[in-house]
Amino acid sequence: MAAAGKWSLGASQLGDGGSQRAVRSSAARPQFVEGSIVRVLMENFLTYDTCEVRPGPNLNMIVGANGTGKSSIVCAICLGLAGKPSFIGRADKVGLFVKQGCLKGVVEVELAKTPDNIIITREIQVVNNTSTWFINRKPTTLKTVEEQIAALNIQVDNLCQFLPQDRVGEFAKLSKIELLEATEKSVGPPEMYQFHCELKNFREKERELENLFRDKTNSLEKMRQRLERYKQDVERYHERKRHLDLIEMLERKRPWVEYENVRQQHEEVKQSRDQAKEELKNLKEMQFPVKKKIQETEEYFKNLDIKIRDKASEIKDVSQKCKQKQDALEMKDKQIEEIHQALRMKKDEEMDRQVKIHNTQKMIEEWKNELSTMAVSADLQPQTDAVNNELKKLQEERANIDSDISDLTAEKMNQKREEKRITERLGQLNNIMNMKEENLKGKFRDTHSALMWLRNNKDKFKKKVCEPMMLEMRDHQKLRVNAVCAPAESRAESLPSRPIEELHRYGFFSYLRELFDAPHPVMSYLCSQYHVHDVPVGTEKTRNMIERVIQETKLRQIYTAEEKYIVKVSAYTNLTFTTNTSLREAQFLTSSVDTDERRQLENEQQDINNTLKSLDMHLTTLFETQKHLEHRDNELRQQKKELLERGNRRRQLESKIGVKYDSLRQLEEDAISLEDEYQQANVKIKEINTQKARLVTELMHHIKNCISLNILKADLVLQSTTVAAEKNRLESECNEGSVQLRAAEQRFCELDERKRLLTENCKELLKKAQQVCKLSPDQRLPKEFQTAFQALPTTLEEIDAFLNEEKTRASCFTGLNASVVEEYNKQIEEIQQLTEYLEEKKKELDNYKQNISQVKERWLNPLKKLIEQINGKFSNFFSSMQCVGEVDLHVENEEEYDKYGIRIRVKFHRSTELHELTPYHQSGGEKSVSTMLYLMALQELNRCPFRVVDEINQGMDPMNERRVFELVVKTACKESTSQYFFITPKLLQNLTYNDKMTVLFVYNGPFMLEANKWNLKSFCRRRRRLGRMDEQ
Repeated sequence: MAAAGKWSLGASQLGDGGSQRAVRSSAARPQFVEGSIVRVLMENFLTYDTCEVRPGPNLNMIVGANGTGKSSIVCAICLGLAGKPSFIGRADKVGLFVKQGCLKGVVEVELAKTPDNIIITREIQVVNNTSTWFINRKPTTLKTVEEQIAALNIQVDNLCQFLPQDRVGEFAKLSKIELLEATEKSVGPPEMYQFHCELKNFREKERELENLFRDKTNSLEKMRQRLERYKQDVERYHERKRHLDLIEMLERKRPWVEYENVRQQHEEVKQSRDQAKEELKNLKEMQFPVKKKIQETEEYFKNLDIKIRDKASEIKDVSQKCKQKQDALEMKDKQIEEIHQALRMKKDEEMDRQVKIHNTQKMIEEWKNELSTMAVSADLQPQTDAVNNELKKLQEERANIDSDISDLTAEKMNQKREEKRITERLGQLNNIMNMKEENLKGKFRDTHSALMWLRNNKDKFKKKVCEPMMLEMRDHQKLRVNAVCAPAESRAESLPSRPIEELHRYGFFSYLRELFDAPHPVMSYLCSQYHVHDVPVGTEKTRNMIERVIQETKLRQIYTAEEKYIVKVSAYTNLTFTTNTSLREAQFLTSSVDTDERRQLENEQQDINNTLKSLDMHLTTLFETQKHLEHRDNELRQQKKELLERGNRRRQLESKIGVKYDSLRQLEEDAISLEDEYQQANVKIKEINTQKARLVTELMHHIKNCISLNILKADLVLQSTTVAAEKNRLESECNEGSVQLRAAEQRFCELDERKRLLTENCKELLKKAQQVCKLSPDQRLPKEFQTAFQALPTTLEEIDAFLNEEKTRASCFTGLNASVVEEYNKQIEEIQQLTEYLEEKKKELDNYKQNISQVKERWLNPLKKLIEQINGKFSNFFSSMQCVGEVDLHVENEEEYDKYGIRIRVKFHRSTELHELTPYHQSGGEKSVSTMLYLMALQELNRCPFRVVDEINQGMDPMNERRVFELVVKTACKESTSQYFFITPKLLQNLTYNDKMTVLFVYNGPFMLEANKWNLKSFCRRRRRLGRMDEQ
């Protein structure tokens, strides 16, 4: 390898491995770009015990055989600058990078920075897979390290800046979007990637806002439509609410109006009471003199009254005596009148006697005339006897008919009872049949259908078809049933092979045929087919001795209460085989019907019906005969009555005439002498008149005495009247005053009581009004109520009328509640909030659009210029290699900033078209050349402090490798470019180098010198000496 004069080679052994690095001459060293790597120290790291690498500021070629530790330096740079193990692609845990057998490894990277370099140290612990960080030998945190590295624009996770060996192939796999982001981070201005991220965020938020705005706008429209539906109900509710509020205000004002009315009444009554009190006082003062004068007049009037009473007492005594005399005179007059009355009564009595005699004589004469005119009637007894005889015969006939009717009625009742019994029994039998039919229907539906068909089509059969419990037949209905025919010769009466009495000793009590009934054809079939007439039925005794029974009786089939035995004899061996089977529970014959009983009952029922018809006809005939005899009986009784009346009339007349003669004799004997009676009465009247004259004389004396006393009394009465008049006048005056006083007192009491009631009423009404308005007792009516009350009626009548009218109006609004208004208000509030929210989001969206427009302009224009520069470099590099390459900005949608990307298109052969660089289209060497040239195109733009490319030339052919190497040297060694690390295991011969290059050789092997014995100068002298020796 040719060496330039400005730098020399030296070597230093580091443990098991070592590196040779170029040592610059004493000429001035170039300045490192800020953030470039000045030194890398590794201790116990991968293959190194201790190794320190000092790269140059420009292109650094790290050369060494595979496995010597070239990529370990790349790993140290990545991990030392806070890179993640996963980015390197070798291991996922940082502890795995510590040399095997050691517990701790150290990586130290010194970065160029003004004024002092930064030394970042990372101690890696194997035990817990943790790291400890130091900056300038001082402990720090990972976050602080990352901030320092980011400030120097170092991006070890960017493939455009740091391309490890294990991820070289991934560069071609980068999508256009990822390549753009990596390029922005690597060579773009610091704010370019930030603007891009902001644009993506802005666009994402803009999209979210647009979707949100659209969704919310749709929601708002739906809410407005829903609000429009609620509006009418809300208006009706508000109208009802206005009526209810007005009703509430009217109900609040009404107690205040009542209170005000009562209060005014209270004030008026209070004034009236005070006036009545004053009037009462004046009247009491005016009444006192009048009462005093009345009292004096009363005392004088009392004295006069005593005198008048004395005179009156005397007059009363005299008048009593006069009265007695008058009574005695009246008694005498009454006695005289009684005498005259008794005389008149005697006269009237005599006159009545004469009239009675005359009437009796006249009545006797009339009866005699009637008796004389009445002819002598014939003897009526024979006719009466004949009628009686006929009545007797008639009664006997009626009795016989009644007896016959009673007997026939009793017979009819008996027949009806018997008919009822038969009907009930037939019903029971029919129920049993129905149960059996239902059981049959449930178990064998086709059999039941066939049975129903048979009952409806019996007329189609020539002979009788029985209805057994299992009846099946085949016809057009395609029912799967069996039908059997009874034997032509009846076997129902077949005799058993031996009498049952012979089997009694074995416990048999009957043959099977005797234990059930069946129609004759059915029984014949069962006897013929199953020999039920010859199958005995035994008891528990039979079961206990069954072996003996089988041996002695030779029976082929036996039944006991619980088992069935079948005995068979082998035709070949004559051996007897017995099979016993437990009897199943009865399923179809649990309810049996006696058909003979049923048939007999039906016949009896028919006979009873015929008998009842005959009895009804006979009873009808007897009832008609009975009616005829009753009519004849009535006629004979009427004839008998007429004959009896004709025989009794003459005897009655003769008896009456005799009685009247006796009465006439008695009347003649009771005659009165009126003249004697007149004389006796005159004597009595004369004596009474004498007594009357004496009484009149005494009466006149008493009358004169009474008159004088009355004159004296009249004078006293006159005086008393005068006093009484004066008293009455005074009392009248006093009474008038008293009436006025009482009226005044009553009026005062009434007014006082009314005032008290009104006071209480006022308090109650005030309390009620305050409660209605929800006021405390000491709280005045608020102004808002006063203002509201002014617009309302002022009288109770108007308020009540208005209140009724409003209640009527409010009652018209039914089916409404506050939830409608709440929902409406809620909708309005939500619409308002949503509208405000949409306005806010619209502003926010506009702001985002404005921000996007501004950021886009600040991002896109520099980006386009940057890509144009990259494209120019990239195209020039490809042109120099007689190939074509382009780099452009790929845009699918200008608004989708997260879809922007860098598209690399290359053409390595003239016959092909430009194709996009993809992991699949180009060959490995073509991808390596494209990747290297793209990185070189970025190199001159120089924003990142260093780039690392590990073994990218492995897939290139020699021609492309040489061309790429020349481009790398030419580009990376320019003054303005950043630090560049190029790792390769080999180099072609006769390559072009540059003075600004630094070549680092990595050696590894068992004969390496120890680090403290390595001397680069000695190595160079020895190498020159060996060179001279070779020349000689």
